[in-house]
Amino acid sequence: MRILFWGTPEFAIPSLRALLGEGHEVVGVVTQPDRPAGRGRTLHAPPVKTVAQAEGLLVLQPEKARGEEFRRQIAALRPEISVVVAYGQILKRDILDVPARGSINVHASLLPELRGAAPINWAIIRGHERTGVTVMRMVEEMDAGPILLQVEEPIGPDETASDLAARLSEVGAAALIEALVLLEAGELEEVEQDHGAATYAPRITRADARIDWSLDAVSVARWMRGLDEQPGAWTMLRGQEIKVYRPLPVPDHVHDAAPGTVLEARAYDPAQSLLVACGRGAVWVREVKPAGRRRMTSAEWLRGRAVAPGDRFD
Repeated sequence: MRILFWGTPEFAIPSLRALLGEGHEVVGVVTQPDRPAGRGRTLHAPPVKTVAQAEGLLVLQPEKARGEEFRRQIAALRPEISVVVAYGQILKRDILDVPARGSINVHASLLPELRGAAPINWAIIRGHERTGVTVMRMVEEMDAGPILLQVEEPIGPDETASDLAARLSEVGAAALIEALVLLEAGELEEVEQDHGAATYAPRITRADARIDWSLDAVSVARWMRGLDEQPGAWTMLRGQEIKVYRPLPVPDHVHDAAPGTVLEARAYDPAQSLLVACGRGAVWVREVKPAGRRRMTSAEWLRGRAVAPGDRFD
């Protein structure tokens, strides 16, 4: 099948590789423009672009995927179908309808749950015990099209957003290939979503990522896991931003300290080195990333006398 592929981050790469591995003809890859990143603000290519170029594929990087000129450009490629995996822009009807078979999307939730830009993050933050991937027919309304195929996956009790994204990217790739086989065979049933049951997973902002230590320990731990690796949960210490990772909640820990107070600081114990008070209970923070430095274990950070019992994150 002649496929126009749309995708930008690492999550989309297994789907692109799966299409190529199954012998589909990828006539072009649409991805986001190169963006400045890092301390030097040098331009970085999206992960999908790097893979596409290595495979010798045509790469398109419009600032906005709309307009008559762009529509003519992709129509000239004569795609039979568009496959969209975490592209990063909402597509208009005239763009969705360019391929004869329309456009389908691989979304990292069990729609109609968690429509939006950050379903993996919010599934963990909200304490869901299961999630999955949905292959759907695309419509102009965000993540509201008919469901073509769904695969359910559990969420592990200590799983981070990074771990879950890596797993769901592979599950999504397999589901995509299955959906295309059924579509070509005329055996794919399209099921309308229950729109009244929809929930939403909006893009995570910098303000969202700041830890609220007044929450209970389990909730604080979910925020840390749900924001790892990107954008990273963060807090402040003496005017400096600290990112915090790999939490271990202690819900029954009794203390009378203000939320965010350091209760234990053990540089000699890599497993339980930094214990921080929450509104109820406490959380062992096992990794940190101080501003301008690399990610490290909390024990390593403490060996530099970075923090002591009684100090407070806010």
